[in-house]
Amino acid sequence: MRIALLSCFHPFRGGISQFNASLYLELSKEHTVKAFNFKRQYPDFLFPGKTQYVTPDDDAVPIESTALLDTANPFTYRKTYKAIRDWNPDIVLISYWMSWFAPSLGWIARRLKKHCKVISILHNVIPHEPRFFDGPLTRYFLSGCSGNVTLCPEVAEDLEKLSPKAKKTILFHPVYAHFGERVPKEEALQKLGIEPGRKNLLFFGLIREYKGLDILLEAFGKLEDDYNLIVAGEPYGSFVKYEEIIARSPAKDRIRLFTNYIKDSEVKYYFSAADLAVLPYRSATQSGISAISWHFEVPMVVTDVGGLKQSIGDSGTGLVAPRPEPDCIVEEIHRFFADENLRTLCISSIRAEKERLSWKVFSKRMLDFVDNLYKQQ
Repeated sequence: MRIALLSCFHPFRGGISQFNASLYLELSKEHTVKAFNFKRQYPDFLFPGKTQYVTPDDDAVPIESTALLDTANPFTYRKTYKAIRDWNPDIVLISYWMSWFAPSLGWIARRLKKHCKVISILHNVIPHEPRFFDGPLTRYFLSGCSGNVTLCPEVAEDLEKLSPKAKKTILFHPVYAHFGERVPKEEALQKLGIEPGRKNLLFFGLIREYKGLDILLEAFGKLEDDYNLIVAGEPYGSFVKYEEIIARSPAKDRIRLFTNYIKDSEVKYYFSAADLAVLPYRSATQSGISAISWHFEVPMVVTDVGGLKQSIGDSGTGLVAPRPEPDCIVEEIHRFFADENLRTLCISSIRAEKERLSWKVFSKRMLDFVDNLYKQQ
C-alpha cells in the first residue's frame, strides 16, 4: 500500500513532529510511505516559543521528507496537492491540531479526496485555547476528509458536534519509544544537579496556560519539605506569572527550573529522576506527556479533564484529582506517597498499557478503519 503523510517532520520539532516520525517508521515496515512536509508551519510572529526548528544539538528523528507547503502562502497549496496526487497514494494521512492549518490542509484534502482516501488524525478538533473562528475553519478541513481518527473519546465528541456525519474511529495515543531507556535515578539526579533524598515531582512539556503550572506551583507550596519540584519545558509566552508565584512560595528553594526546550536525548534524565509526574491541566484531550510517562514507567497525578481520567485513572496508571485546584492536587500527591503498594500497582498497570498502546497496534487498527471505508464504497 502507498501511504502519504502530510504534516510536520524534521526539521520541525515538538510533539506532533515526534508523533508523525513514529507513525512513519511503523508504517514503513510493511508499506511504501512518503512524508510531505511543511516548508513553513507558521509565520514567526505567530509562534510563541523560541524556535520552530530543531537545533544542532537536538536528537530528533530525521525523517526524509519533501518540504512543499507554506501555510501562509496559497501558491504552495496547488504545488503540494499536485506532488501528492502525482505520487499516486492509496491513502493520505493528515495530522491536524489547530485551525491555523485548516485553509491550507483543507484546500489540499478536498482535492485529493477525489483520487484516494484522505484520513485526518485529529489531535484536537477545538484547540485548548479556543477562538471564535476555530469551528468554521475546522469544518472546512473536515469536509475534505474521507474518515477521521481521534485519539480519545473527548476529541470524538468535539468532532461529532462540528460534523455529525463524519466517519470516525476512536483509537489511542501510542506510547513513545524513541527517548531511550531509563537510567538509574542517582545518575539522573546527578546529571540534573539535584541532591538525592527527596520525593521528586515532575512537570514536563511546553508551558502553556491550559497546562496549569501555576496550579501546581501553588500546590507545591503546601507540601512538606521532603519534596522537590522539577519543571522542565519551554514557556509559550511570558513566564512572569510563574516567577511571581515562585518568588513568594515558601518552597521556592526546592523548585528546580529547566525552562528550555528539552531535546530528545535528555528526556530520560527528567523522567528517571521523577517519582511522580503531575499534569495539573485546566483542559485536555489526550496527552503526549502521559505517553512519555508510560514509556519510562512513571506514575501520574492528573486532573479530571478531557480524556485524562479515562486514560490514566481507569487504567490504574495514576491518580485523578477531581478539579484543577491546588488542594486537590496536594491531596492526590499525599495519597500516592502514603501507600507504597499504590506505586507498585501503578507501575504494573503501566507495563500492561505499554503492551496495548503500541505503534504496531495503532497502525493496524487505523488501516483496518481505512480498509472498511474502501469496502463501503
